[in-house]
Amino acid sequence: MLSSKAAPLTRLVSKARQLTSSCQRSKHTLPDLPYAYDALAPVVSADIMEIHHKKHHATYVNNLNATEEKLAAAVAENNVSQIISLQPALKFNGGGHINHSIFWEVLSPTGGGVPKGDLMELIKDNFGSFDAMKGELTAASVGIQGSGWGWLGWNPVSGRLRISSCANQDPLQPTTGLVPLFGIDVWEHAYYLQYKNVRPDYVKAIFDIANWEEVGNRLANARMST
Repeated sequence: MLSSKAAPLTRLVSKARQLTSSCQRSKHTLPDLPYAYDALAPVVSADIMEIHHKKHHATYVNNLNATEEKLAAAVAENNVSQIISLQPALKFNGGGHINHSIFWEVLSPTGGGVPKGDLMELIKDNFGSFDAMKGELTAASVGIQGSGWGWLGWNPVSGRLRISSCANQDPLQPTTGLVPLFGIDVWEHAYYLQYKNVRPDYVKAIFDIANWEEVGNRLANARMST
């Protein structure tokens, strides 16, 4: 019989083995943007977009691949200490890749306005109004101490929308259980070249390029998956 202390380690090693098995099939790659680097201007400048995508997101992808290679070696050697020590890097870089892959998709040069259909109805039902939801998401995003993300997420258990925030690059769903629908990156690299230290102006402006159609599609897919 495994002790209560040994069981979590056994589960961790098992998950690591599953992960490394999938890593052997393919590596993570930097996704192409669905628009040109200058397409979101003047809300987000071309310089910010290019640096954010080609430098920051690319670094998360490269570091994630490197970490998974180290993890595969640790699993092969049954080095539990090394497996555990790699978890923070896996979470940080894996989260950075997940978060940014969503971020690019929920922005659009033809975005803005208000949501439609089921998304709008659920927003009204859960928050009272679209403006109330925006206000809550804005406050959560602006109020993050240091770096992180503000999120509109869907709770698959209650069937309700919720506002949440995550520090650093913590991914929303593994951290809170919420399915990410719309995220606002409030790391300084996402806005500082243009908005300096005035984060509230950046967060306010990001709604002008919000791709609510994609957010609605993400909600529909999340509902179908439950």
